[in-house]
Amino acid sequence: MTQGSSPAASTHAAIEALHGTILMARALVSTGRQVDLAGLDAEAAGLCSAVAQLPRASAQPLRPALEALAREVDGLAAVLPPPPS
Repeated sequence: MTQGSSPAASTHAAIEALHGTILMARALVSTGRQVDLAGLDAEAAGLCSAVAQLPRASAQPLRPALEALAREVDGLAAVLPPPPS
């Protein structure tokens, strides 16, 4: 967290950073590239924990960004190849 930034602002920045990562992964997968998604679970879990620790009044404005992130994760899931059998 940068000095002077609120926990909500830092959390919003983390949401946007993860959103960018998911966008990039989706773009790479869409062009046939393989991506390593290891670590995304931990990053998402940390983000969820950070949001859960915020007061409701601080967390509520993050909802649109979280919903956009969830839609992007769904989009990534839709373009991932099935696991090998």
